[in-house]
Amino acid sequence: MDWITFINIGIAVLTIFFGALGWLAPRYTMQTVDLRDGGSTMGRSEVRAASGALFVVAGAGALWLASPVAYAMLGFIWAGGALGRITSLIADGTTRLKWIFFGSELVVAIVALSINLGAIAATRIAMGAL
Repeated sequence: MDWITFINIGIAVLTIFFGALGWLAPRYTMQTVDLRDGGSTMGRSEVRAASGALFVVAGAGALWLASPVAYAMLGFIWAGGALGRITSLIADGTTRLKWIFFGSELVVAIVALSINLGAIAATRIAMGAL
């Protein structure tokens, strides 16, 4: 297994792991990110769906497809998280935890995109598509 494949699998597993926390442990996730339950189960449902199972399926799908495009899409997903986080840092104020989450999301996004977009471009060039 080459190092790019190893990193891609690691990013997919990381995505699945954090998704599983949101999906299967929504109360823990809500506590960690300072969310409050409003008295219904809708908050936990949203965490299970948007912060949980969505990431589990995205990571599992990337592993199943095992292609640079699939792994790059994980990079775009993590970049979306970083974009939302930096928006919050600017608009809502800063906390240490937000900076940690932002930095983590940004690093994962940069790694996934940098190692996979180059492979996608090389494949397209080789096929005469660019």
